[in-house]
Amino acid sequence: MLFAVIGGTGFYRMEDGEEGERLTVGTRYGSVQVRRARMGEMEVAFLARHGFEHSLPPHRVNYRANMAALRELGVANVLASAAVGSMSDRLPPGSLALLTQFLDFTRGRAATFFDGEEGKVVHVDVSDPYCPHLRGELLTAATEVNDRVHPEATYVCAEGPRFETPAEIRMFRQLGGDIVGMTNVPEVVLAREAGMCYAAVAIVTNWAAGVSKEPVRHEDVTDFMDQQTPRVRALFAHVVANHTETDCPCRARAKR
Repeated sequence: MLFAVIGGTGFYRMEDGEEGERLTVGTRYGSVQVRRARMGEMEVAFLARHGFEHSLPPHRVNYRANMAALRELGVANVLASAAVGSMSDRLPPGSLALLTQFLDFTRGRAATFFDGEEGKVVHVDVSDPYCPHLRGELLTAATEVNDRVHPEATYVCAEGPRFETPAEIRMFRQLGGDIVGMTNVPEVVLAREAGMCYAAVAIVTNWAAGVSKEPVRHEDVTDFMDQQTPRVRALFAHVVANHTETDCPCRARAKR
């Protein structure tokens, strides 16, 4: 399979694609359920990050197994969605943004394939963590489907599953964060280590804690995602249908 789609909160199935069988892919890190789906003429692998019934909290997602399973299926390109809170006035709820950089505030997650088991130390470059080629195709897709996508955003990954405090949000803003979520790290890093191109579209569902006087509630996030997910599906479908393969540096860096 050339493409995989990873659905975040509120994105549990490819409703505008033809869904096929559910596969169980075994990896050294655990087993993963992936559904085959068709987007136009292309077969893609669809993985629900939190499980098809949203049963896994962000700190319990088996990120290594997920990315190893996609690699086992022959996936070369990964398109992911992420529900986020906004800390930036330029990204109000309802905005879509392409992730370009991240700040990692997770702790205790298995975050790499290269843990020295074979006596080798490997350092992977993530100067440009999100594939520039796929990001370009997503921007083109936005124009074609008449939607607006902000071309860049710095994502802060918090540990979860609790939402952040207003004090934490003030700190994240001072450090340059635009949006905050709980799942994109180590997913993006593992994709790079596995030699897969990876791009993510953030769906801004709410203002982060302290930016708005209203409390952040998970139910509000999921309700909002139900409204916004079709936009992301349309972008992904356009990229899959019109993708051109290149000798991408994402894959070259992973071989070092």
